[in-house]
Amino acid sequence: MSRRASAGSWIGAVVVVLAIVVAGVYLARKAMHPGPPLTTAPVASASAPASAASAPIQHPIEQAQIAPATASTSALPALDDSDASTIAALAAVAGGNDLSPLLVRQQVIARIVATIDALPRHDGLAVFTLPARVPKGAFIVDEANGGTVTGERNVARYAPYMQIVDAVDPQALVAWYVHAYPLFQQAYRQLGYPKGYFNDRLIVVIDDLLAAPEPVQPPTVVRSKAFYVYTDPALESRSTGQKLLLRVGPANEAKIKAKLRAIRTQLTGQDLHPAPAGTAG
Repeated sequence: MSRRASAGSWIGAVVVVLAIVVAGVYLARKAMHPGPPLTTAPVASASAPASAASAPIQHPIEQAQIAPATASTSALPALDDSDASTIAALAAVAGGNDLSPLLVRQQVIARIVATIDALPRHDGLAVFTLPARVPKGAFIVDEANGGTVTGERNVARYAPYMQIVDAVDPQALVAWYVHAYPLFQQAYRQLGYPKGYFNDRLIVVIDDLLAAPEPVQPPTVVRSKAFYVYTDPALESRSTGQKLLLRVGPANEAKIKAKLRAIRTQLTGQDLHPAPAGTAG
């Protein structure tokens, strides 16, 4: 793929957007807890081990369900030269909208890989690895039934991210991801997994996100120093990714999960059905 986004890659760039949505929700919480600013320092995960043991591959990328007509044969850029084509692809999938307020424009794929890898853990995300900037506005809470809950007005802050998620074509997305997979694999090994397989990690992350609870009522939160945490220990003990999904609101969580199920089906050939609303995951 050249510096100009190919016809297939603009939809594939939604891989980036899914990471941006989750990172954006995280940053909405982070805005209540000041920390160091985003930086363009080389991406590395503080949670990644120095090396990873070799394990059998569970989900070979070659087994992804893609139609021959959607497969691309264009040459890939080097990982270090892939930012321009990725950013151009994002602009295309957003209908030509200006994405500069949303994106960190350096090391895009490496940031995506680092963010995705961290989501199933419980120690948060390293700010310097995130691919997205902070959503506009302050984090909002409401008072309901004698407690404090995440404000419904927060949903509007995620609208620019969700607009792009709504445009995802899972089949075309997976076709591009398969084509661009060597770049993701390279970034994953550079992250600290020289024998790891990124597609296996991606399936683990998707499964963890799909297991996020879907409360019927907004969960209550309490201010802890400079930020909010869930009052229910069962929710607060959830993985970083699951807690982030809870922040976007039920409708947005359902949309993201629907996309993730479709993507997982394309990657594995296994059809997953949504859990009933209100389940604990």
